[in-house]
Amino acid sequence: MEPELTNAEPVSTVDSSQPNLESNLETGTATEISVELHRYECGVCGYVYEPSIGDIKRNIPAGTSFEAIAPDWRCPVCNTKKKAFADIGVPAKPSGFSENLGYGFGVNVLTPGQKNLLIFGSLALAVIFFISLYALD
Repeated sequence: MEPELTNAEPVSTVDSSQPNLESNLETGTATEISVELHRYECGVCGYVYEPSIGDIKRNIPAGTSFEAIAPDWRCPVCNTKKKAFADIGVPAKPSGFSENLGYGFGVNVLTPGQKNLLIFGSLALAVIFFISLYALD
C-alpha cells in the first residue's frame, strides 16, 4: 500500500517567490509528489506506449505522457491514429477499478504478476500432490 499524503502540494516549477528550492526541501516545507504516468495500448495491434520509454521511432523523449503527445501522432507499429489507444493504467498496479479493490478474498489488490504466481504456483503444488500419491503403494 502506498502512504497517503495529507496537506501536501506538488512542487512543479520554481517561481520568483521561492528563490532557493533546495533550502525549502531541506527544511521540510516543500513536498514532492511523484506522478505515475499511465500506459496506453493500441486497440488494433496491441502496441503499448510506455511513457518511461517514449517513442524512439517518432522522436518522443522518455517521460512524455500520452496526453502530451501531438494529436496527429500515430502508432509506430500499425500507423493507427491516437484515438484508437486505450488507457491500461500504470505498470505494476492492481488491476480493476479502485472502488472494487476492497472486495473478495484480497486477490483484488494483487498485481498481475502476483496473480500469475498465485495461480500457477498452486497448480504446480496440485500436480506435485497428485504425483506424490503414487508413493502410497
